[in-house]
Amino acid sequence: MALNPNNSYRTAQTGFSAYGSAALDAGLRAYMLRVYNWMASGLVLTGLVAYAIFAIPALHALFYTTAQNAQGYTVEVPTILSWIAVFAPLAFVMVLSFGVNKLSTQAAQALFWVFCGTMGASLNTIFMVYTSTSIAEVFFITAGTFAAMSLYGYTTGKDLTSWGSFFMMGLFGIIIASIVNIFLHSAAMAFVISVIGVLVFVGLIAYDTQRIKADYIQYGSAYGVEMAGKRSVYDALTLYLNFINLFLFLLQLFGQQRDNR
Repeated sequence: MALNPNNSYRTAQTGFSAYGSAALDAGLRAYMLRVYNWMASGLVLTGLVAYAIFAIPALHALFYTTAQNAQGYTVEVPTILSWIAVFAPLAFVMVLSFGVNKLSTQAAQALFWVFCGTMGASLNTIFMVYTSTSIAEVFFITAGTFAAMSLYGYTTGKDLTSWGSFFMMGLFGIIIASIVNIFLHSAAMAFVISVIGVLVFVGLIAYDTQRIKADYIQYGSAYGVEMAGKRSVYDALTLYLNFINLFLFLLQLFGQQRDNR
């Protein structure tokens, strides 16, 4: 998630003391607000697209077709478009992450919107599996947890740099375990993965918030309008992904499944 885990928070704090100006404080607050606005807007778009594909028959038909399984029951089968929607977000993340310095501000913003929409298309299945009430409840739990941990990361005087490598190792462990469990189909293993996933992304929210703050304090004066615009989109993407992953793991733990799934 975070591509710069080795940034020194202490160095940033020294830079902050050197600047020590109201202008820097105002610039930091404005930058963080821009990041949160991008993230929140992306989440809204993702939710709208996911629900629209689930609820609007014409859109739903583009992503699913009906067929009979071996037992003679009618089931919904993903179309090619549905599979594209599942894997496309990874490509967008790679382009935004590694091409942030080469893209124009407008291109980065456009890719962010397309990514959030594509992510919504890939997540439409949560409305087919879980009740709308439980999805809403878990979303608000996620939002509250995110707000608390992001506030902690922003205000704490503790250096969270060491958290980055620890939680990234945990993230890779989750990915490997999830791939293994595709073949094992173990409910117990899925539960453990979800619990660890919640802990990892709760930590990453605080860590990434502090990293974003520290980066701005140390380098913000050299950003310029163009770079600040691109960096805010990239930083919003990082927090957006933390939010989405935390939401999905919490949904697996606390979501109420539909009876007719």
